[in-house]
Amino acid sequence: MRITAAARRLGTSPRMLRYREDLGLLPEVRDGFVRPAGSGPAHRQFSEDDLAAVAAGLDLERRYDISPAALAFGLRVIAEPSVRTAVVDLARRLGRIQPTPSRALDFEKERALRLLGRR
Repeated sequence: MRITAAARRLGTSPRMLRYREDLGLLPEVRDGFVRPAGSGPAHRQFSEDDLAAVAAGLDLERRYDISPAALAFGLRVIAEPSVRTAVVDLARRLGRIQPTPSRALDFEKERALRLLGRR
């Protein structure tokens, strides 16, 4: 189905679907473009799977009260290890997640295990 019908079924606008596509929140197109009878531009065709993926994204945005841009960044964090590392580092600095145990604790643990083994 074309973007207008897809937007109507999803309860959004064609403009919002284009914005979501720019953010990378729509599945990649696989032979999903159809050229009209005239010589006009090709139009994306939405499959049921495409609609389900977009609906899942919309549900996440509503459930967690986030913007499409925030969801797109979350997906980037998951997909790009260097971005994930930078975000985890920031979270540790802000105290949002616990820092990894220091090497000193590992040394003390190894020392205690050695002492226990000698008995």
